[in-house]
Amino acid sequence: MILSIILQASGLADTPEMPSETANSLWQSIEKGGVIMIPIGILFITAIYIFIERYLTIRNSTRKEGNFLAQVKSLITDGKSDEAIELCRKTDSPLGRMVEKGINRIERPIKEIEESIEVEGKFEVYELEKGLPILSAIAGIAPMFGFLGTILGVIKIFSDISVTADVSIGTVSAGLYVKMISSAAGLLVGIVAYIFYNWLNLKISKIVNKMERNAIGFIDFLKDNRNDKPQAK
Repeated sequence: MILSIILQASGLADTPEMPSETANSLWQSIEKGGVIMIPIGILFITAIYIFIERYLTIRNSTRKEGNFLAQVKSLITDGKSDEAIELCRKTDSPLGRMVEKGINRIERPIKEIEESIEVEGKFEVYELEKGLPILSAIAGIAPMFGFLGTILGVIKIFSDISVTADVSIGTVSAGLYVKMISSAAGLLVGIVAYIFYNWLNLKISKIVNKMERNAIGFIDFLKDNRNDKPQAK
């Protein structure tokens, strides 16, 4: 009801082809932004692609874990290290690969097991963070492209004025309106990329924290499990 009143007041309610006209108007505005809108559009598509790809990767990284660690501990306690390794491979998660490294060195000193798990953990974090530096760069570069488009537009306006000697406010304001579109587009893409970057970082931080806690728990389990066993030298 409220939307209908607003549309009627603005004269848009009587135009049945409003969605099509709006889309055309949006496309015309994008075209008026000039050639600089092409790199801004490429940056936007890249940001969307990286976000979706990283989101799916991060979501799948912990999906198969369940009570994985408890099962591994049970198998190791029963002396079934080979089955524990196979379970790690089937789980196919960052934690599974970290634990697998530890199991492969289960007869070695605890310190060596800790180091191998820590190294594998760093590789897993690196894999999770792939693409995030690009998102961060897009957040900074996209607004710069927008400002560049506006500056180039202003230069063109003054160049046209110098040729035609037409300094009317209509000429200047129309040109600035067109060129401000690139600034708005650049800022919008930068904001979207910035939100994507921080949201993914937050998700990764939670996963890393969980990985670290589980790795520590696994190391403590190995220590307790060999309390009465002499360590290999």
